[in-house]
Amino acid sequence: MAFQTGLSGLNASSRSLDVIGNNIANANTTGMKASRTEFGDMVAGSLNVVQTTNPGIGVYVAAVSQQFSQGGISTTGNNLDAAINGSGFFQLTLPDGTTGYTRDGSFKLDKDGFIKTNSGANVMGYPTDKTGKPSSATVQNLQMPTNKPIAASATTAITAEFNLDARAQLAAGAVAVVGPPAVAAIPATPRSTYGTSLNVYDAAGVASPVNLYFEKSATANTWNVFTSLDTTAQPSTTPVATLTFDAAGKITGPTATAPATGIGITLKGGSIASLNPNASAKTIPQDIALDMSTVTQFGTSFAVTNLTQDGYTSGELTNLSIGENGIITARYSNGQTQATGQLTLTDFRNVQGLTPVGSNTWVATFASGQPVVDKPGNGKFGILRAGALEDSNVDLTAELVNMMTAQRAYQANAQTIKTQDQVMSTLVNLR
Repeated sequence: MAFQTGLSGLNASSRSLDVIGNNIANANTTGMKASRTEFGDMVAGSLNVVQTTNPGIGVYVAAVSQQFSQGGISTTGNNLDAAINGSGFFQLTLPDGTTGYTRDGSFKLDKDGFIKTNSGANVMGYPTDKTGKPSSATVQNLQMPTNKPIAASATTAITAEFNLDARAQLAAGAVAVVGPPAVAAIPATPRSTYGTSLNVYDAAGVASPVNLYFEKSATANTWNVFTSLDTTAQPSTTPVATLTFDAAGKITGPTATAPATGIGITLKGGSIASLNPNASAKTIPQDIALDMSTVTQFGTSFAVTNLTQDGYTSGELTNLSIGENGIITARYSNGQTQATGQLTLTDFRNVQGLTPVGSNTWVATFASGQPVVDKPGNGKFGILRAGALEDSNVDLTAELVNMMTAQRAYQANAQTIKTQDQVMSTLVNLR
């Protein structure tokens, strides 16, 4: 019986060395989870026999369990790399069409824009609209818009925030008074003194400049708004709008009226502005809402603090980035950024029930339970670190110590076989 006991010890120690060797070999594998050999003793027994003197008949490997502790996170600088800081797995569609899971976030783009792993598996997530809101409740293979530019978008709104100097002289100026007392003449203020401009875009992405000029009128706390310096195209007596303020410098008019907020500007075909000579064939007027609800009239210098519009010309994809919530943002050559998808995470009731299939990938089993899918950062799910990867959780120092221990165990079990052989030899040689 001792021969079989020692042999079981040799087999178990050999399996332990295999596991330790695999851990050491994968010490630098991204997302690798170390394994541990767990042993169980074997005891022979019979019914109605009290096991008080049975020494046992050996050992066996009860399980090789993986340790899903968090690995370190290393910065890589690659925008498509993503590390999970916390619980969860990336969901994959493996090349054979089955579903797999990984902690390895070293992703790549193929020629069609699909996000893939190094083994060729597709990374899954939610498709989204350009604001990042999921457009489907079903996870899909994520595809980035690498093969098509972003279309142009016509300007529909302008937001302007600035201060008009309450100390400014009347735009029309004043004539001299002979007196007494004598008052010197006040020259007219050039229309360009208080002005700003920006480009807006039509549906084809053609830019048109919109100029805004402000003249203080004779009515108290009132300014006239013009869109041109050309008095032939835009007579000075015909402002496009009039801004009014209260005594504290807060704007009181014009009030918002649909469809515009504040002032409406029409490009080509409207009575306010005809600004773009390249769009003379346009037959449909382009109405733009000009929001100046935050304009002030304080006793400080004229200053523009915000001037934005929502249109843009077409642009090519220049960069992709991943947020900690998994939203993938595309940046285009026209300065626009749009969400193009969202990575999801999957977790299990029993992660040690997952079966490794190679290439840093696991598959679900009956023991793992059903997968639970959610967005990064929700509930128990971890967040993502873009431009970083999760290191292996193998403790190399501990594995080297374990290897020496397993080696000693192997030698000791071999010694029991050798001793038993000497005992048997002695018995055979009795005279």
